[in-house]
Amino acid sequence: MRYAQGGGLTAEECARREQVRLAAAEWIEEGATDAEVAARFRVTRMSANRWRRALAAGGRPALASKGPGGARCRLTRAQLEELQVLLEAGPGAWGWTDQCWTLARIAAVVRERFGVDYTLPGVDLLLHRLGWSVQVPARRAAERDEERITAWREERWPEIKGPRRTWAPGWSSRTSPARG
Repeated sequence: MRYAQGGGLTAEECARREQVRLAAAEWIEEGATDAEVAARFRVTRMSANRWRRALAAGGRPALASKGPGGARCRLTRAQLEELQVLLEAGPGAWGWTDQCWTLARIAAVVRERFGVDYTLPGVDLLLHRLGWSVQVPARRAAERDEERITAWREERWPEIKGPRRTWAPGWSSRTSPARG
């Protein structure tokens, strides 16, 4: 399964958040308290205080967006694009007979092809960066015949199960009746 944008904030959302911080900077410079800034921009007082400290330490450039957080990717953009092509080719292209990518297999491909070691959680993050998500295959036998199964359910199972009783005497006691 692929995500439309790989998750995270879009460039427009990052720009909008930066505009909010810069507008808050004007209020802070005019002498507004953290509580007033928080109420006006619908953020926590902690965020308003963090903006105040950043503004005092580094001016308006300190409020600029620093880009996405987290560790930097150890693969270049070209390597990420090549990895995307390798994943789309499927595990069969790398000698695995079943059509299942596992995190360990992808880590092995990345190690062999690019010389970069990733942990399994790191591979998971790398896949999400590419827009892939983990899928669990349905456990089905290769010999499964859907037509025969459907025919059995419709024809044979009702014979085995038998007709359902429409009415039977019930028992309202919490204990079962004495057997004689």
